[in-house]
Amino acid sequence: MTSQHTHGAHVHDHGASSGSPDDTMTGLLDLDAEVLHDYWSAALDWVKSAAAGVGRGRLLDLGAGTGTGALGLAERFPQAEVIAVDIEPGALARLRDKARGLGLAERVRAVDADLDAGWPDLGPLDLTWASMSLHHLADPGRALSDALAATRAGGLIAVAEFAEPLRFLRSDPGFGRPGFEERLVETLGHAHAEAMPTLGSAWAPRLADAGWEVIDERQFPIDLDPPAHPRATEYARAWFTRLSQGLTGQLQPDDQATLTALLAEDGPGALSDPAGLHIRGTRTVTIARRPE
Repeated sequence: MTSQHTHGAHVHDHGASSGSPDDTMTGLLDLDAEVLHDYWSAALDWVKSAAAGVGRGRLLDLGAGTGTGALGLAERFPQAEVIAVDIEPGALARLRDKARGLGLAERVRAVDADLDAGWPDLGPLDLTWASMSLHHLADPGRALSDALAATRAGGLIAVAEFAEPLRFLRSDPGFGRPGFEERLVETLGHAHAEAMPTLGSAWAPRLADAGWEVIDERQFPIDLDPPAHPRATEYARAWFTRLSQGLTGQLQPDDQATLTALLAEDGPGALSDPAGLHIRGTRTVTIARRPE
């Protein structure tokens, strides 16, 4: 496994970059946290309510990226230790910087580890948060079993995943052949089906197969029409930039031309006006407990 946050065309971060894949993903992750702030707050608040007894425990953000989940957990559990595991050094460096800026460096520890190579020695856990990371693993079932073995009796895991990528464009963006984004998502789905067959699968059965007791599941709809956040167009540009890197040579010429127009600095199709965006989708969070 090359990354717990990057695989082919998968997009899971946001923002400006120096051009390297790691930089692109790091920026995208930060933008996701900003533009989809309401989702992140609602999901982590729900996890906090389910894990009200954690107190001074040890929490894990599995596939932490730039730390949205890890830092959110540290703020919601002010006496807990948080371990953030990822394989991308750029993302972990950004996480450490943010933790220092928030005064959380003493309680948030970043660990560089490839979970496909084995479970690191993290100590006993009380709560694991795995946001859109498990489907990147070669064997997510093994990771779930490893997390179970590392969790204290009664401890929890919360898995946040999505069935399909977010949509950013209106159904008729006003240029190009109609249905562009649907075809883009379909092409992306084919690429993921080959590289990451677990994408879109239900995670409650996977958790149960690994020995977890599923206790609740909730869908969190995302519907920003138009998105009010001032960095929404930057988020969309970062998303489509990431897609363009992963789908090179896989699009029909007219769809490639549409994608090029979206990413242009100016022009009739350039992503510059949030009024032309409708960010929508659903993320599902499943919570399970290690049996007593």
